Amino acid sequence: MTVQNVLIDRDSRQVWQVLSDGRSYADWVAGAQRIRDVDESWPEPGSSLHYTFGAGGLTLDDVTTVRLMEPGRRLELEAHAGRLGSARVSIELLPWGQGRTVVIMDEHPLTGPGARWHSMPLEAALRIRNRRMMRSLADVVHRYDDASAGAQSPAGPGSG
Repeated sequence: MTVQNVLIDRDSRQVWQVLSDGRSYADWVAGAQRIRDVDESWPEPGSSLHYTFGAGGLTLDDVTTVRLMEPGRRLELEAHAGRLGSARVSIELLPWGQGRTVVIMDEHPLTGPGARWHSMPLEAALRIRNRRMMRSLADVVHRYDDASAGAQSPAGPGSG
């Protein structure tokens, strides 16, 4: 089981905006190469996103299903990777001061080789991957917020 956290200089509403956009997952989930489909009801419990996962030419089609959702606070996912098994991923958002959010991600294998052969080397690899993923999530949240601010600002000097 790996638990990682990151402090993001945005409020939980802004972080939730990214988590509730299934198309954004390829931008921050390590190994996700492209999103193939997202259920219209994402991130409602039972909804799924379908993506291609892997590195280089070694890929597989994966599906992640929402198991629990508390809007703006918590998202629990089950990631299925075919013969590789499945993992539970819990993401919790904690307001932290003015306009900041601590994001806590807890991941552990449920089925397959990862669950059967869980070991310290696997744990270390997951920690490295998830640390990178949390930094990527923070970057995506900042880009979303910057894009939103740009969309709300005037078109330029003399406009308005």
